[in-house]
Amino acid sequence: MRFQIKYNLLLVAFFLFSDVFAQDIEPRRWSSLPLGTQVIGAGYAHSFGTVTFDPLLQADDVSVAVNTFVASYVKPFKLGNKLARLDVTLPYNFMRFEGRLSGEPASVKRNGFGDSRIRVSVNLIGPPPSNAQELGKYLKENPKNTTFGVSIAATLPTGQYFDDKLINVGQNRFIIRPQFGMVHNWNNWSYELTGSLFIFSNNNNFFGAQTKKQEPIFALQTHLIKRFNPKIWASVSASYGIGGESIVNGVSNADLRTNFLTSAAFGFKLTKFQSCKIAYINSITLKDLGSNTHSFIFGWSHILL
Repeated sequence: MRFQIKYNLLLVAFFLFSDVFAQDIEPRRWSSLPLGTQVIGAGYAHSFGTVTFDPLLQADDVSVAVNTFVASYVKPFKLGNKLARLDVTLPYNFMRFEGRLSGEPASVKRNGFGDSRIRVSVNLIGPPPSNAQELGKYLKENPKNTTFGVSIAATLPTGQYFDDKLINVGQNRFIIRPQFGMVHNWNNWSYELTGSLFIFSNNNNFFGAQTKKQEPIFALQTHLIKRFNPKIWASVSASYGIGGESIVNGVSNADLRTNFLTSAAFGFKLTKFQSCKIAYINSITLKDLGSNTHSFIFGWSHILL
């Protein structure tokens, strides 16, 4: 009986917390970049919070903490007569779950590479493919402009995964995420709206030789961005996600997610080609069961010509 309770604790904790990272909140993802440039980046995120369970599981004071280091690469390119963009990210995670199970301390740690992500986006409406000088001229002549784009992102099962462990850094499955988005710029302000659908492949090698399925998640995020000058910007953001009920060996876990995220970010240039970003994200569950987390993020990027 105690093993089954501990199993349920870790199972639900992982399911509820892992989708906080699936549902991201990222301003300026539809920004137009000049052709002929490449952007490399590095980042660090510290996330922590609590997980709430059904009292029958006898799990109390359950907390999670994750430290993540991320490397990224971005390259704009021309697709027909449209401006397109490639984004690649690779995370490395240090994870810890701890709490009290039936009144006794319990914890688990995992360190390793997370699942990598590739995203390809195309701006269907907006600035044409152009170099830095042409793009600057377009934006100067069109202080009010709108970009509408679509993208497809894939999370690849490249992260550390052990089939004999319940909690892993990697998820051992593909996540396909079609997106649509728009950004409207007027003078020094921008408004962004992005819709995403997360589609999960099966994990056929889940803990205990089981099959894990998951229903899709729909998420909508919005951002208001203020540019104070060419070197400094700030944003406030919100995101809502619903869905993602998990099914193990045909049995539903009755764990439909409804998450609400809010965020504030501040970006500034260090040099002509280097920039930094500082952000805070708060994620809360709108269900009686779920996770509530805080994340502090620091990012650095460098433009290569």
